[in-house]
Amino acid sequence: MVVSVLAVSASAWGVLMGLSPVLQIRQMLREQSSRQVSIGYFVVLLVGFVLWIAYGAAGGNLVLVIPNTAALLVGATVIIVALRLRGRAARPQVAGQDQDPRCSQCGHAWRTAVRR
Repeated sequence: MVVSVLAVSASAWGVLMGLSPVLQIRQMLREQSSRQVSIGYFVVLLVGFVLWIAYGAAGGNLVLVIPNTAALLVGATVIIVALRLRGRAARPQVAGQDQDPRCSQCGHAWRTAVRR
């Protein structure tokens, strides 16, 4: 009985831990930057999640499979969002393309005076 309660509790907490990187995704999207995120760190985690899923599946242990699957999906999402944001930041400005700066407070467009 105690072992079953611990197994369910550990699995439920594991799912919450696996979902916690959603907070990182939210921050990246809000700041439109992923420079504070180590993609290598998340790749190492993903390899570990895959190994734990395989081990749990081989032993028929859903307590290992379920939380690690959730963590794998969220971790992969972190990497995808981080790479997309870095790709957007790395794109060069096309010559002749006007930038349309906007006020960070209300979003209205403003123009700077052009000196000749």
